[in-house]
Amino acid sequence: MSRQYFGTDGIRGRVGEGCITAEFVLKLGWAFGQVVRAKHAGRPRVVIGKDTRLSGYMFETALEAGLIAAGVDPVMLGPMPTPAVAYLTRTFSAAGGIVISASHNTYEDNGIKFFDEHGTKLPDAMEVEIESWVNQGFETVSGPLLGRASRANDAAGRYIEFCKHTLRLGTDLSGLKVVLDCAHGAAYQIAPKVFSELGAEVQSIGVAPDGLNINHGVGSTSPGALVEAVVSQQADLGIALDGDADRVVLVDEAGTLVDGDEVLFIIASARHQRGRMHGGVVGTLMTNLGLEHALADMQIPFVRTQVGDRYVIEAMTARDWSLGGETSGHIICSDLTSTGDGIVAALQVVNALRQSGMTLSQARLGMKKYPQVLVNVPLVDPEHLAHPSVVAAVEQVEQALGDQGRVVLRPSGTEPVVRVMVEGPDQSVSVHARQIADSVENVATIA
Repeated sequence: MSRQYFGTDGIRGRVGEGCITAEFVLKLGWAFGQVVRAKHAGRPRVVIGKDTRLSGYMFETALEAGLIAAGVDPVMLGPMPTPAVAYLTRTFSAAGGIVISASHNTYEDNGIKFFDEHGTKLPDAMEVEIESWVNQGFETVSGPLLGRASRANDAAGRYIEFCKHTLRLGTDLSGLKVVLDCAHGAAYQIAPKVFSELGAEVQSIGVAPDGLNINHGVGSTSPGALVEAVVSQQADLGIALDGDADRVVLVDEAGTLVDGDEVLFIIASARHQRGRMHGGVVGTLMTNLGLEHALADMQIPFVRTQVGDRYVIEAMTARDWSLGGETSGHIICSDLTSTGDGIVAALQVVNALRQSGMTLSQARLGMKKYPQVLVNVPLVDPEHLAHPSVVAAVEQVEQALGDQGRVVLRPSGTEPVVRVMVEGPDQSVSVHARQIADSVENVATIA
């Protein structure tokens, strides 16, 4: 099956380079319009949301024009988190949804993500169909068949109410002091309203987007500013979203970072204690071994997938499980929504703390994180990983770790590097990781 443009998280790249140009996005909107028109009677609707990066205005217009030319009605949402677009696709009975965002990347990049009518990421077959249309000639439908654009002025309010109602009706967060870091991104207006309307005292940072500062020194990939704010404000906890708010990491009252694995543990533990844990938990190859062991102690099943929320969701769906996610903070509660949602995941953690009476620092102690070291080896042919000397180095480390550690070698899906990850009970993992990385580098040098 040919894969020309799509990766595990849609299409992404440097603006003006490669395929992320206004011309290509125009054609992409038209191609998506052709696909949804073939599947839906009449003149279908497609919702379009974006984050706050400057190039989003250009690509929003290009997608709008492409859809109209294909005979599809675009519904413009404006700045909107990725999970909000998934939700609003279903709410507006749209034939699909489009998000203009490069997620946690800085403003120089942008990307396009697609949802089907169920608010889920497109299957491979549908992506191949879109690619096929992209490679055909552009033709505009005749005048009466042209699509008509509209703007959903109540989109933000609808999503805010949805987020609030993922908690039990009447939930009151009064007395909770929280610092929100919105990464100067898509949730800069929405996230503070969700928590304040639930009664929390909210201090916000990363809520002044200028088109160029998204994810710059703030957000889930740069939580230093949030750590400082939580400690200085003496807050109960901090919440950091990424640029399109589908990821979240937390900071406890002492200023300690709480990653996606620990978020998964807290949610799973709370559900288990209330008898509401449906099935098991899905993680990835990079999920900390400590989560796997903590879940085993509660007799909660756990499986790993390739890195990427798409694979996590596929495994959850196949098993009819409702909880999964990644270390990066992409948490999926499929009983509540169809995709990863940073705000919803944060609310689940806050709710668990309120019900247990624990602080975030206390709740995270139920899971013992294993030291984990990641070394990136650049410019390596993935075939080098099967070289006898690399295989021997991996086997030696695995024997030393026994069942108290793991080794993962994998080519990056986004960079020209091979990632060497070693996890174990103590800091010797640094030596082990370097040992394997050296073997990979040596093979690359002599090849």
